[in-house]
Amino acid sequence: MTDIPRWFTSTKDGHSQWYVDRFRQLAADGADLGGEARLIDAVTAPGSRVLDAGCGPGRVGAVLHERGHTVVGVDADPVLIEAAEQDHPGPRWVVGDLSRLDLDEEPFDIAVVAGNVMVFVAPGTERLVLESLRRHVRPGGRIVVGFATDRELALEDFDADVGAAGLVLEQRFATWDLVPFSADADFAVTFLRVPQ
Repeated sequence: MTDIPRWFTSTKDGHSQWYVDRFRQLAADGADLGGEARLIDAVTAPGSRVLDAGCGPGRVGAVLHERGHTVVGVDADPVLIEAAEQDHPGPRWVVGDLSRLDLDEEPFDIAVVAGNVMVFVAPGTERLVLESLRRHVRPGGRIVVGFATDRELALEDFDADVGAAGLVLEQRFATWDLVPFSADADFAVTFLRVPQ
């Protein structure tokens, strides 16, 4: 197990700025960047507390903030957090490692983990990340995780970590717009519940 997220070890120099520039260009071109946020908004009460875990440059948290939720976004990459602060004022943006997260915050109603975050955390820390998210979400709250199933994290391993972290797997879909999951799906959006 290493402490360095794959986001830093599996990408080339300049990747963070490329990622920021890519999403700024997509936004300028009018691309729909709010799909994950629409789903989270639909399954969460108005004015909820939302943890955007692995927030990147803030596109998901920004939409949720615009829809009236209190949002805290966390990412290990200071370049991405700086972009979130510049492009999306309003939410609280924090540089932090999800496997060792210790926010001085009230519990969140829901955590959203979009953008393949789980395949970019440090190898061997996936369970620690889930445990950390569980500590930050209130009993009865949800954690919604989406990632590509053809990357470094096998779905079976993720599910084992879910159970070991004391979370309950409620539902799984193949996309953020709720296409039913099937064995040949190359993406999984998993709804987890923090037990009461």
